[in-house]
Amino acid sequence: MTENPVVDTTAGRVEGTTADGVSRFLGIPFAAPPEGALRFAAPVPAPTWEGVRDTTKPGPNAPQNSRAFPGLDLAPIIGTGWREGSDYLTVDVWTPDPSASGLPVMVFVHGGAFVAGEPGAPTYDGTALAGAGVVLVSVTYRLGVEGFLPLPGGATNIGLRDQIAALEWVRDNVAAFGGDPGLVTVFGESAGAMSIGALLGSPLARGLFRRAIVQSGGAEMVRTAEPSARYARVVTDALGVDFSADGMRGRSIADALAVQETLADPLKRGDLREPDGTDPGLGLGAFLPVLGDDVLPEHPLDALAAGSAADVDLLVGANAEEMNLYLVPTGAIDAMTADQVRRALAMVRPDSAALLASAGLDEPGAHAGQVFAAVMTELVFRGPVRRLADAHTGRTHVYDFTWRSPAFGGRLGACHGLELPFVFGTLGSATGPTGLLGEPPTPHAVSDLMRDAWVAFARTGDPGWPAFDASRRSLRIDVDPEVVTLEGP
Repeated sequence: MTENPVVDTTAGRVEGTTADGVSRFLGIPFAAPPEGALRFAAPVPAPTWEGVRDTTKPGPNAPQNSRAFPGLDLAPIIGTGWREGSDYLTVDVWTPDPSASGLPVMVFVHGGAFVAGEPGAPTYDGTALAGAGVVLVSVTYRLGVEGFLPLPGGATNIGLRDQIAALEWVRDNVAAFGGDPGLVTVFGESAGAMSIGALLGSPLARGLFRRAIVQSGGAEMVRTAEPSARYARVVTDALGVDFSADGMRGRSIADALAVQETLADPLKRGDLREPDGTDPGLGLGAFLPVLGDDVLPEHPLDALAAGSAADVDLLVGANAEEMNLYLVPTGAIDAMTADQVRRALAMVRPDSAALLASAGLDEPGAHAGQVFAAVMTELVFRGPVRRLADAHTGRTHVYDFTWRSPAFGGRLGACHGLELPFVFGTLGSATGPTGLLGEPPTPHAVSDLMRDAWVAFARTGDPGWPAFDASRRSLRIDVDPEVVTLEGP
């Protein structure tokens, strides 16, 4: 019987398991448990341990409320909710050979609207990526109230600080798993992608990664200090505690999560608009990175335009019908009226009337829900992707994912999150009557192509198509038949 692999890290030895030619190590601490005085504080290094730590099974994950979509099983992508335990600032590592050296490293930051998700969800199984010759590291970070609530006496941008601490752990430890600490690609989707967009503009993250892949994100979902503080006060008032980190430490995480769930209702969380009348979260969530500290001293797009990540290769893209994920399973896309669409967008954008007019809301036969889906897809995802590509001064590649899921009678389409099982080579995790990919057959050739492109980019900076330039070249990823084409604007 093959012995389990054991690796030395800076904090102690860890034991993993090996299957299908890939070794995995689950729940390796990169920071101390964020409890007591370390709650609402910046991460500090994990304490050392004696002997060999068991990392053969999943450990606790970040505190969060369970998330559900009607008629759609998103547990393979978002997880099943909170697994309690304080020692959750950890990484999972997948490697084809712990005794190797110089392998490219891919560090994954999961999505979940800054309030949910975990690296251990089934879609993020790293076997296929590691089998393609990379060391995959998946990161847990603090979410919601615990990670993105700026409080007097506490740290700001705690979730981003956790991600930076995990990247520092990678720099110091990944060679022991066969990886090259100088060849790190950070990649993420949704809130994970938006986190990476922020890190591209952060002075604290410089030098920690050579390449970045931003899937359905940008660098625009950030708030200034004033609306962030207004929301933090709403939370502390709801909990009946002082407006401070110490006040929050006096209430349990479960209490904080209960209030967080109540305030998920946009009508209960207060006005989060900036002075110009725009809500950077576009009504989708209250928790975002905040500007004006040492993590984000300036807006990430401004920092990028000034060359903050000129030495970082970037691959960025979005899906064609992102908002269908939120509007099709709920039935909202059919139920919304033109007046409801106007009111919803007016709450987050002062130019809402012009946006909706340009999208054809007032034209004869216009479908209000479909117009809203198209406008929000542009505002939340596709527009930020273009502006990130425009702002980045280094080498940039752009993709456009257009494969349409057959789920919900084909109406789910190229929705948010759909590309994830293709990238990880885990199509089976999202296939079935309630799966994101719908019923088989599934396009394995597209998955192979995407995984090969992502790995090639991590290895060389070239995913296999020309870099973005004034002609706005991008790779369109589609199927029927299984083909890919290079398209312009």
